[in-house]
Amino acid sequence: MADRTPPLSVEELRALVASGEIDTVVLAFPDMQGRLQGKRFAARFFLDEVLQHGTECCNYLLAVDVEMNTVEGYEMSSWDRGYGDFAMLPDLATLRRVPWHRATAMVMADLAWEDGSPVAAAPRQILRRQLERLAALGYTAHVGTELEFIVFKDSYEQAWDAGYRGLTPANQYNVDYSVLGTGRIEPLLHRICNEMSAAGLTVESAKGECNPGQHEIVFRYDEALVTCDQHAVYKTGAKEIAAQEGYALTFMAKYNEREGNSCHIHLSLADADGASAMAGDGPGGMSQVMRHFLAGQLAALREFSLLYGPHINSYKRFQPGSFAPTAVAWGYDNRTCALRVVGHGRSLRFENRLPGGDVNPHLAVAGLIAAGLHGVEQRLELPDACAGNAYASRYERVPTTLREAAELWENSPIAKAAFGDDVVAHYRNMARVELDAFDAAVTDWELRRSFERM
Repeated sequence: MADRTPPLSVEELRALVASGEIDTVVLAFPDMQGRLQGKRFAARFFLDEVLQHGTECCNYLLAVDVEMNTVEGYEMSSWDRGYGDFAMLPDLATLRRVPWHRATAMVMADLAWEDGSPVAAAPRQILRRQLERLAALGYTAHVGTELEFIVFKDSYEQAWDAGYRGLTPANQYNVDYSVLGTGRIEPLLHRICNEMSAAGLTVESAKGECNPGQHEIVFRYDEALVTCDQHAVYKTGAKEIAAQEGYALTFMAKYNEREGNSCHIHLSLADADGASAMAGDGPGGMSQVMRHFLAGQLAALREFSLLYGPHINSYKRFQPGSFAPTAVAWGYDNRTCALRVVGHGRSLRFENRLPGGDVNPHLAVAGLIAAGLHGVEQRLELPDACAGNAYASRYERVPTTLREAAELWENSPIAKAAFGDDVVAHYRNMARVELDAFDAAVTDWELRRSFERM
């Protein structure tokens, strides 16, 4: 990966701390759900101690459920193993200011064991491993994520007290591409966009979406790890800014029966000279590498669905005619397919339309790269593009439940070859924990249908 100038250098941080402009440094890493976990340090202590030596955190942070409960089934961390520590090592290429918090900076951490070896199941390390495999072939991946969310005129505390029901969306109707619709909540969007820009992200645009209160802010593509780190910063920051403004917003894949929150992921490849490795003189302007890489996406899509749809709620997006895919198909600028090829020449790329707003970007992008490498290594042939309505065609179907996706993942030879048995088992257990929790729950749907009438 090319050397990069971080949004904030260590020398700049030292000067800001000395002048009193920065007094807090957040050291954080993405957990299995893509949430930032870590510590807030006094800035001087960070510079004096943590900068060189890192810090520690409990290794249960990669072995708990969504609600932070300790659960069984993880090899790396358990009561039997004593719930020891990970080392959190700052990645100084990610150092940045956090404009939505007073006098605060942030830096991402990589996780290591006591002997210095990387934690293989950590999302950032999983992505790094796939990027190393890609680099060995002379390629760099560039990625853009398009993350949707729904905004409510309720605080997070009010939403909690209401059981997340009966909330007031920021728009009462479909505002897809509506300038009036985005203008209605421009103060919030304006803060998010400008403060993300001040944190080192490059904002492209904001637009309304279909579900009442639904919006999307898009950032410029970048190298894969950079984009995924920025995605995590943005997702956390957007929630924090919304809370400061008295709003709540959700990235959950399917909040209600209307349109869900997607996170379409675009990926392109560059060669060692920085030129597009996907553009060529083949059909559709594609190179042979791109055709193999895209064929690999199709071959692994069902088996890697757990990386794109990690929760029970994820699979409720996949409905015919919803702009969320149901068919394992690809097409040129065809939004009915799971994989959409767009752009031309240097901008030629593909979009995976499976992920929702709940996706962990590090895991999803690792999946895209591993699938593509499978296609390149096996020289898989790309089938014909879908030119019509993939919803109504006879393609293989995207998994419809987390249970199906987890079983495909667990038994996938492609996943085991790319990620290793330990990583496959770790994330299979994550799905098991989620399924066990849901299977034991009594839902509102069951109460409505059964309380009186059964």
